[in-house]
Amino acid sequence: MADFEVDVLIVGGGPVGLAASIECSRHGLTSLLVERHPGTSIFPKARLVSTRTMELVRAWGLAEEVERVGLPREDSLAVGVGSSLTAADFHREVAPVAEDAPHSPTYTYICAQDRFEVVLRDLAESSPGSDVRFSTTLTSLDQDESGVDAVVESASGRAVVRARYAIAADGGRSTVRERLGIGVEGPPPLGHMISIMFDADLVPLLTDRMCALYFIRSAIPCAVEAVDNQRRWIIQTGYDPAEGGSEADFTPEFCVQVVREAVGVPDLDVELVGVMPWLQQAVTATRFRSGRVFLAGDSAHVSTPQGGFGMNCGIQDAHNLVWKLAAVLSGTAGEALLDTYDAERHPIGERTVGESLANAFITFQMMEGKLSMKEAITQQAGRRSCEGLVLGFHYDSAAVVPDGTDAPVVEDPYRTYAPTARPGHRAPHLPLTRGAESLSTLDLFGAGLVLLTPAGSGWAQAAKEVGSRTGVAITAVEVSADGSTAVVSPDWASVYGVGAVGAVLVRPDGHVAWRSTAAASADALTAAVDAVLARG
Repeated sequence: MADFEVDVLIVGGGPVGLAASIECSRHGLTSLLVERHPGTSIFPKARLVSTRTMELVRAWGLAEEVERVGLPREDSLAVGVGSSLTAADFHREVAPVAEDAPHSPTYTYICAQDRFEVVLRDLAESSPGSDVRFSTTLTSLDQDESGVDAVVESASGRAVVRARYAIAADGGRSTVRERLGIGVEGPPPLGHMISIMFDADLVPLLTDRMCALYFIRSAIPCAVEAVDNQRRWIIQTGYDPAEGGSEADFTPEFCVQVVREAVGVPDLDVELVGVMPWLQQAVTATRFRSGRVFLAGDSAHVSTPQGGFGMNCGIQDAHNLVWKLAAVLSGTAGEALLDTYDAERHPIGERTVGESLANAFITFQMMEGKLSMKEAITQQAGRRSCEGLVLGFHYDSAAVVPDGTDAPVVEDPYRTYAPTARPGHRAPHLPLTRGAESLSTLDLFGAGLVLLTPAGSGWAQAAKEVGSRTGVAITAVEVSADGSTAVVSPDWASVYGVGAVGAVLVRPDGHVAWRSTAAASADALTAAVDAVLARG
């Protein structure tokens, strides 16, 4: 007999687990999140919040708070390379990102994970239907055809939980993944790493050199990361066990030496805050689902830190999954919809891990002196801009109805994002007006299926009819160029490729599910809804 029941059990209280909790609440699900650690991360393991994640943060109403606790945006875009932070050979370059501005109402941001998690936790704990428990350990997990049984333990005792589904967001060493017998694929660990967090007054030394990330080619090659660009910083370096190296080498005295060499000031006043060993890896789980248990974040894919992709890819896992769980649990979608989670996110996880590996190889070449300072800084700054990867990815699954068009062809799919409303792609951002209000197309998505169509096309009436037939709520939004409707955009119909009378059906995760240029047809829309939601 369970002590309590929830729709979704979430294992892991990092950014991915907290995002899953927030999304469960937004979609009307009850959830229990358990995290074995006593609180949120005290180490800023991740810092970069991608443009796509910032769009979700914006939808959650957290954008101002995240930007308040993060770095100034102008510092978030700069990368530096030198033999020390103060050396004459230091080069600074700002990532070439100005052309990305029209693609989103927000942009990538640097917010250290220790601060980012606090913002997410505050929202998760205050959201309806959520139960967030730190200092709570999962000790057993079993499943049957109708749900998941788990035992969790804390200082207050042992509790038995019954959930309809479970999300494993418990990191790269996921115990849930191990229990499920799911393996990982990828190269052996790339390196044994040490992160040294320290407090020092570097600002007077960096007046015209302020960056988010610095690569230092000194006697001890390392990367320096700005946590707050004031007094808190991190150095990442490594050791090689094959050459007798060990994490035990990183005594407080040696860590201070590493910091002083990286800065280039032999007598720098340094306060060590923490030292954390970790393995640099690039692996992907062989599958992201086992029955009623789903892997998300590092339990599903572990990226190298180069590029800052790992946390962001995991948050988008949760965003993709939770609306599907809600649709199935509400009875509006068939169980087969959940099969599309692995079909959609596994290829994205593999690609993201691969791109992080490519970034790591550039760093290795740079640290080994195989690239000049100029080549190094150009490549590093160029790879900082990755909107093609973070906005341009698309899904091919049963939850997407193809319309026969081809994906846009771009010269650099990592760097370049080409807006398109082709089914499977993220619905493009366009500025709109609604009365006196200015907003983005992205502001129209999130709660359920949304149908966008030109004014007077007849598709809005078709959406009402389909809702009556199927019981699936569809929010129809008519967009006009001349102000004849509440929502106005002169460019929407052409960018979305619907012609004068067509329509686009957008999923709750903001990806286009179906598109038509034909005249309104309730039968056609019904078929699309049935296909996308696996209602066969």
